[in-house]
Amino acid sequence: MTDYRDVNRANWDERAPAHAASPDYGLKRYAEDPSFLSDTVRFDRELLGPVDGLRAVHLQCHIGTDTVSLSRLGATVTGLDFSEKSLDEARLLAASAKADIRFVQAEVYAALAATGGDFDLVYTGVGALNWLPDVARWARTVASLLRPGGRLFIREGHPVLWSVDYDRADGLIVLDTTYFEQKDPLIFHEAGTYVETDHEFTSITTHEWNHGLGEIVTTLLDAGLTITGLVEHQSIPWNALPGQMHDIGGGEWRLTDRPERLPHSYTVQAVRRSV
Repeated sequence: MTDYRDVNRANWDERAPAHAASPDYGLKRYAEDPSFLSDTVRFDRELLGPVDGLRAVHLQCHIGTDTVSLSRLGATVTGLDFSEKSLDEARLLAASAKADIRFVQAEVYAALAATGGDFDLVYTGVGALNWLPDVARWARTVASLLRPGGRLFIREGHPVLWSVDYDRADGLIVLDTTYFEQKDPLIFHEAGTYVETDHEFTSITTHEWNHGLGEIVTTLLDAGLTITGLVEHQSIPWNALPGQMHDIGGGEWRLTDRPERLPHSYTVQAVRRSV
């Protein structure tokens, strides 16, 4: 049986250079403007609050745009990803942006051994949890990385959004894909990617999982964290439903027809309890 990590790593290894070269990521802006932040971190900033002086780890950091942005807000950041090709691009970006960031190659579940833990902040961006088969194990990993009183910040695509089928002749948006975590992965074959690129990809298969919002919250509580915030948003930072969404600025997309009927993304914050 093919290991999901091998399949997904091949997919991300091939996409990392294409993402770094894409105008959608616009990596030159980080070198040209020392104050430039990624769209994702700019969106998160109000809820995230001050991070100056915090020791942070960015899980599933990909090519490092959000990692560099957290560093620019004053955090001492470690970026972790399982794709060495992604980390190659992240290191180049950090060097061009003059950001002092440690990057570590490891899968999420091995993050404690790879980094040593004792962080003030665990940060995870959009499009991360769907690559993990076991959200309870993820929550335990997050707890292990945090010092007592340290906090988790994650904004993620909403599991309702992950559950919809939108590419229908009748134009309806229908709940058709599993909402709750299942043992077996959802297997997709996508020739493209979410940014503009002319590259023709050969690693087009991915193994993914959905995790219900209740499952995520409950596993964090079970892992010894206290939930301090849960916000659902009516936008998401990519065109998740092509033909059904429009660009509202700031890198965010929203359902064009009655967006209030669909949660697009959510932010969860939690603090590790002392006992």
